[in-house]
Amino acid sequence: MGRARLTTIGFDADDTLWQNEQFYQLTQARFAELLADHADPADLSDRLLQAEKRNLKLYGFGIKGFTLSMIETAIDVTGGRAPASVISQILAAGRDMLAHPVETLPHARETLERLSASHRLVLITKGDLFDQERKVAQSGLGELFESVEIVSDKARSTYERIFARFGDGPESGMMVGNSMKSDVLPALEAGSWGVYVPHDLTWSLEHGEAPLDAPRFRQVVHLGEVVTLVEAIERE
Repeated sequence: MGRARLTTIGFDADDTLWQNEQFYQLTQARFAELLADHADPADLSDRLLQAEKRNLKLYGFGIKGFTLSMIETAIDVTGGRAPASVISQILAAGRDMLAHPVETLPHARETLERLSASHRLVLITKGDLFDQERKVAQSGLGELFESVEIVSDKARSTYERIFARFGDGPESGMMVGNSMKSDVLPALEAGSWGVYVPHDLTWSLEHGEAPLDAPRFRQVVHLGEVVTLVEAIERE
């Protein structure tokens, strides 16, 4: 039996098609300034990360959960005496993140336009529903996708389900993204291609070991190389 033809390509959104993590890091620097009298920046960063880990199962991924984790950390490091003015500024920082204009990454539009002419494209992203819908609309890229799938998390079953619904199954699918943990590894587990597009500011919880021995793993320097990669795969 021949190898399944590539019919559907999934793309991650945050830090794959547009900037995201840089706004978290800028807000975290602002957060450290607010609490400079109560915690060392490195310790504060670690305690915030631990709060985010604890809260993922409650709040999910996204800015709202991040904001609540900042508030929780502020209360923690001040021994329950965080000033109302600090809480107010944390909430304002979260609102600023939610209102920030979308900045698409280089090669995003031309890559999607090229591939949408020959393949089904699906945007597969996790995070807050309202915020992700806002970013898709502002990016102007939504029209290039057959479907926009906003999920609570990304696992093997996510790719099995989506590639079965919008293609010929996971064996005929490819996932492109900057997260080794969420985009590449579970897609490979599902039997799909997994294409890693590095981003300098990928969140630490999205890191993972590159599966260099996996036959369907590929890495590119930037999104613009995905078109050439797809063409090479289809010639094999």
